Amino acid sequence: MHYTRVVLQTTAEGTSARKAVCPANAFAAEEARIRAAYARRGNHRTPLAEPAGQFNRQQRERILLGLLAAQGFAELKNSRILEIGCGTGAGLRAFARWGARPENLTGVDLLPERIAEARRLCPPQISLSCGSAAHLESADASFDLVLQSTVFTSILDLEMKRQVAREMLRVLRPAGLIVWYDFRVNNPWNPDVRGVKRGEIAQLFPGCQITLRRLTLAPPLGRLVARLSPWLYRRLSTIKPLSTHYLGMIRKP
Repeated sequence: MHYTRVVLQTTAEGTSARKAVCPANAFAAEEARIRAAYARRGNHRTPLAEPAGQFNRQQRERILLGLLAAQGFAELKNSRILEIGCGTGAGLRAFARWGARPENLTGVDLLPERIAEARRLCPPQISLSCGSAAHLESADASFDLVLQSTVFTSILDLEMKRQVAREMLRVLRPAGLIVWYDFRVNNPWNPDVRGVKRGEIAQLFPGCQITLRRLTLAPPLGRLVARLSPWLYRRLSTIKPLSTHYLGMIRKP
């Protein structure tokens, strides 16, 4: 089975549309690998009360809201927002708390059990669907913000990464933003993920304006330090070599 879609082709000279024919199951093997990896991991989640998790969320929220305001998104109530790899909807619920209207929020995730949990936890007005970020059902230029949090780290197939990036750009409005949060380093204890460095982000979104900030204290160190001293955690989290993630904004050329 094939589908035909107008895909954005972004170069340093600009953005143009081209038709692409791609097998609907082109990335079936990689998607199966991702599902199996999450199945092996089980339902492990960082407890909400864990100090390191709290400090990380507070830091990320503060920096993210500042970056959005600097890019013209201080007010979110009229913004249409899509999150790929939305999981159980925590990111979407955060945007609802920050003023986005639930009916303007959409989430897509590869794992049906996560979408089922998201439907239980999220306001019913939020649109949620199970599917692949490589084959988004949304129309061209239909969102002001497109979010991804640790999605690209979980994709090891380079062509699938490129396809997901193309889809994110396709559904993004000309003045919109992609919000990026992902590991910049590998996890030596988890072969199912791979860090995405600044140069690879630039290759995935060629010609785009990219703003990145390092943050998130390395989790093993963060969990230890947060229990001992909140002050020390916050101090160490400002040291860039100890930060494992990029938080950033990507704007179309």
